[in-house]
Amino acid sequence: MAVPALGRYEIDPAGSVVRFTTRHIFGLASVRGTFAVKGGTVDVTEPLAESVVRVDVATGGFDTGNGVRDSAVRSRRFLDAHRYPLMTFHAERVDGATVVGTLTARKITRPVGLSVGQITVTGREFTVRATTRIDRTEFGVTGSRGMTGRYLDVTAEVRCVRP
Repeated sequence: MAVPALGRYEIDPAGSVVRFTTRHIFGLASVRGTFAVKGGTVDVTEPLAESVVRVDVATGGFDTGNGVRDSAVRSRRFLDAHRYPLMTFHAERVDGATVVGTLTARKITRPVGLSVGQITVTGREFTVRATTRIDRTEFGVTGSRGMTGRYLDVTAEVRCVRP
């Protein structure tokens, strides 16, 4: 796997996205959607295991292409995007191909490991693709149990640029 040059990188919101897949209607149908990445930084260090990552994701950027569903998920019943406009992933350790950190959503922080599947390095930037599975109930997002899937399979594609 390619390793970017040491130093601080800024996350490019326009070149980054968090995609997810979940189930609904009692697990019979799948839902695909995205969250908008607001920004963040990646500090690539030596040793690589001590690198630091911070990514801010806009809860108001939740989008499945269904306006009624998207408004409902952004509402107080689910993400409460008005009161909690950001979800933040923060990591201070890289363990092999896993970025180990915490995700904070709705003022609830839980450990999360992102499995890095691909890194593409070009000049003063790199793009990373990583995956994880999130249990929404661990973050207090408990509306529509049974109708709405409990787990989200998440893929983060993040473009990082040297300032």
